[in-house]
Amino acid sequence: MTGTYYLTTAIDYSNGEPHLGHAYEKIGADCVARYRRLIGHEVHFVIGMDEHGQKVAQSAEAAGVDPQAWVDGIAEQFRATWRELAISNTDFIRTTDPRHEVSVKELFRRIQQAGHVTEGVYGGYYCVGCEAYKLERDLDERGQCPVHPTRTITWVEEPNYFFQIGRFRQALLDLYDANPEFVQPRAKLREVYNVVAEWTDDQTVSVSRSRVPWGIPWPDDPEHVVYVWFEALINYLSATGYPAPEYTTMWPADVHVIGPDIVRFHAAWWPAMLMAAGLEPPRQVWCHGWINLQGARFSKSAGVAVTLRDIIDRHGVDALRYFVLREVPWNADGNFGWERFDVRYTAELADGYGNLVSRVLAMASRYLDGRLPVGGTGTTLDAFGAECAAAYRGAMTRHLLHEGADHAFRLVDRANLFVEERAPWALAKEDRTVELGETLAALARAVTRITLMLSPFMPGKTQEVWRGLGMDGSVEEGTWELVESPPPPARPLSKIPPLFPKER
Repeated sequence: MTGTYYLTTAIDYSNGEPHLGHAYEKIGADCVARYRRLIGHEVHFVIGMDEHGQKVAQSAEAAGVDPQAWVDGIAEQFRATWRELAISNTDFIRTTDPRHEVSVKELFRRIQQAGHVTEGVYGGYYCVGCEAYKLERDLDERGQCPVHPTRTITWVEEPNYFFQIGRFRQALLDLYDANPEFVQPRAKLREVYNVVAEWTDDQTVSVSRSRVPWGIPWPDDPEHVVYVWFEALINYLSATGYPAPEYTTMWPADVHVIGPDIVRFHAAWWPAMLMAAGLEPPRQVWCHGWINLQGARFSKSAGVAVTLRDIIDRHGVDALRYFVLREVPWNADGNFGWERFDVRYTAELADGYGNLVSRVLAMASRYLDGRLPVGGTGTTLDAFGAECAAAYRGAMTRHLLHEGADHAFRLVDRANLFVEERAPWALAKEDRTVELGETLAALARAVTRITLMLSPFMPGKTQEVWRGLGMDGSVEEGTWELVESPPPPARPLSKIPPLFPKER
């Protein structure tokens, strides 16, 4: 499989440091990106920062710094975190980038020239925390925003530009009907479908602000800035170079990875904006669930009791990456818990994969000087490995990362059982050299398969194993053909330090 694969995540808001909620989305998207490279795609993987809006300006003011200085500092915190977590993004878009301003102005200029923008006065309840107007039905019993209950809802009236989004109601419904995979999981598609179905043909949404100085000026009207929610969505287009002609080499995006609270913006507003400008909508919007701490969301406004540093220091970066994607379904909600983290670390990483690698490399080094025979791929372990690889590919192609990890670990368990069944130590003691070589070669092929399948989840640890397997280059250079037909090692196998020490 070849071709460009364009993958994005939601850009993070510049009002606090990164936490596990941010990391969960980026780790999952990175796993998708690495898998896509494994099967032969040239991946364009974009993450970034959402840096405009009233909330950012207020945070900067509270810190006593200029808004640009504030977002520069926050952006570097996020960049450093993503580097530490081995996020393999190919671009980092910031909404304060000049290239983004060019794209925003051009897109809204085209929407306006097409006659889909009007002027008027908007009045409504406004939540600064959400940077959004709220209907009365959106408020709780106290008249506050349920997402930001400690912030005061205010009534705001101001002149705005309005996007005539209702004109695209039927086109959106047709899109959903023609492409039921457009929003995943399917329940989120139904949610968006029902919202759009209730629109009227003359439905409008405000797309500018006249009292917010920190933003991108409206095209040809510096008295307004583009409303931050609409402006931020355009980052996906900005990162392609739009409106330069080469943007078409990447657009439309193959998948936008987002959280459940912003699905309407991405699955209704954003494709409507693109349609209004005469552009194609993205191919898919993937809505992951929440990762919670004992049922509570990780968020700045709710308070974060566990920091990323706490989690990384517990068992390391790769263990964190693996745990959140194994424990939390990529299409549903799940919980982070220390006890579960420790259990999976010990049972699956230390006693499962780590133990298998250690035994195979150690026995190959001890009994055969690391040199394995070539051929003999007809063992039951090889057949089971091929079955697991096919199931893994099916799950990963559907973005079901937790299922992909499960298929890799089915092979881990079977390979550890194969060790017990074949007892290489007994074969060595009895000088049954041919059977010993065949056994360890089959195990090395299984470890090669497992290592490649786990490389999107744990790029650091799998690179250590790759070297121990005597393979050339980086595990990231591995291809799906090597999963389907694991090659003989380029050099003798060698022992490596324990992958997952039980005492850190």
